Amino acid sequence: MMSKTIWKSLLAAPTLLGATVVASAIVGSNAAVNAAETATAAPKAATVELTASQAPLPESPAIVADASVSQAQPTAPTASLNQVAGYSEGAASTGIVGQVTSVSQLSDVRPTDWAFQALQSLVERYGCIVGYPDKTYRGNRALSRYEFAAGLNACMDRINELIAAGTADLVKKEDLLAVQKLQEEFAAELATLRGRVDALEARTATLEKQQFSTTTKLAGEVVFAVADTFGDRATRNGRNGFLAGVNAGNEGRLEDDQTQTTFANRVRLNFDTSFTGKDRLRTRLQAGNFTSFSGAFTGTNETRLGFDDGGNNAFGIDELYYRFPLGDNLRVQVDAVKNEFYDGLVTSLSPFTPSGAGALSRFGRLNSTLRSGAAGAGLTFDYKFGPALSLQGGFTSDTDSNDPSPKNGLFNGAYSAIGQVVIRPAKPLEIALSYVRSYYPGGNVNVSASTGSAYASTPFTANPTSVDTFGAQVNFRLSPQFIIGGWFGYYKAYQGRSSNEAEIYTGAVYLAFPDLGKKGNLGGIIVGVPAKVTGNDFRNAAGIRRYDDDTTFHVEALYRYQLTNNIAITPGVIVLFNPEGNNDNATQYVGVLRTTFTF
Repeated sequence: MMSKTIWKSLLAAPTLLGATVVASAIVGSNAAVNAAETATAAPKAATVELTASQAPLPESPAIVADASVSQAQPTAPTASLNQVAGYSEGAASTGIVGQVTSVSQLSDVRPTDWAFQALQSLVERYGCIVGYPDKTYRGNRALSRYEFAAGLNACMDRINELIAAGTADLVKKEDLLAVQKLQEEFAAELATLRGRVDALEARTATLEKQQFSTTTKLAGEVVFAVADTFGDRATRNGRNGFLAGVNAGNEGRLEDDQTQTTFANRVRLNFDTSFTGKDRLRTRLQAGNFTSFSGAFTGTNETRLGFDDGGNNAFGIDELYYRFPLGDNLRVQVDAVKNEFYDGLVTSLSPFTPSGAGALSRFGRLNSTLRSGAAGAGLTFDYKFGPALSLQGGFTSDTDSNDPSPKNGLFNGAYSAIGQVVIRPAKPLEIALSYVRSYYPGGNVNVSASTGSAYASTPFTANPTSVDTFGAQVNFRLSPQFIIGGWFGYYKAYQGRSSNEAEIYTGAVYLAFPDLGKKGNLGGIIVGVPAKVTGNDFRNAAGIRRYDDDTTFHVEALYRYQLTNNIAITPGVIVLFNPEGNNDNATQYVGVLRTTFTF
């Protein structure tokens, strides 16, 4: 086992064996050792083989926790294991292939190279040389003393094999003497490496016995938030509309701030299971106790936070889906509950999308056109034509998709269907264009997904509503530390069994500053217009049309500070001018201090 382990480590150190003989035949073993010591920045590229029973779960993008639950950072390994782990990481990244049979197979090795004869001898007499997938040897790459020791041990094993096979005439006496001398020089390194590999095998065996599951990984996120709103409660919709809950005698009078400072929490536990290494079955449990800043508190959904999922800290299934590939270019996700397009394979492009690590407001996270009003069972897909073009789409049904009664089920209740094209004409630029067709039965209407005015959510009150929605998103990374982008949305709503129509608009621009002040930090400024109704044929019983005369402006500033790998603190402020599309309403302010723990 030990010799096989060291032999495999040779695959990640293509310069080792050339240095072994060259050190003896040309410059002497001491010069070779000194050269290895001076390579202080040498990448660690030797591999360590584990037995099949010790091999860890295949790591693939399919089973990594997505943005909605930030991936927990692993605990730092001990110094000895860190050295061996570095070899494995280097081998994975270099993609080294197996044995070559002729030095002519190495495209960057020429007969005029000073080490050509040494390499030729090692290839053709001893079979101790490997190359890279592009048929190069990369002989100028530096190596560490540990890599040199591992390669030396592998060469010795090969010589022993030749001797045992009765081919001792291939092994020259001077080669054996040189190898013996180098073996003595590197005895300490070989012993240390052997001990570290043995320790790694022991630790792996222990982890295998104590692991939670051979197929499932747990990733968690906990959000603590202190928040409050400032400013008088919004009381008016449009020019003549009054919000529910305002007494007739007080119509038109501003109401004092109705909120107190709150402290609330949300917990998410993701169980990600992979059966093939490329698929993912996710079961998410969630509990929280946030009370939304809306309704009787501020008078508008425009003050809602991006993580105010409500509840009484009772755990329930918040997500349940299976994601898998079909061929090389197509991925599919099937959701059993609470499917929203942006939580599936329809990308939002926005760096502020994650509820626990992105924008503080519900509006500021992403284009509301990508939210599904149905949010039940459904599916999404992503087909890549190439690195510059993708086609995405999906369907989501009523939250009562499990109910076989009339006007429910998978296809007879509320639904939304989306198609989106994502274009990446240049590496830093991303553009997405989408179309959504939605239907909301009577009493279950929320066109703008609670991100805009009350009229934008229910343009025809509770009457059945159909909607054609057009969206556009752009994200432009000007540099690794600076992103500019935004979105635009247009809704064309139709009242069921009526000729009434309404038009709704929304949009935003943002500036994002990744790694601002420290790696993992994120600064952000978001300025936008929450969904507003600009025209509506519908009139209520009082003859008032449901449209917003003025424009609400949303301004948000936040700074996520990565305190540790697993703890982030995000202070921020949200300002709403002309809440509910009426400049008679007072400006509202929302202050938030969010702390996010990931594990």
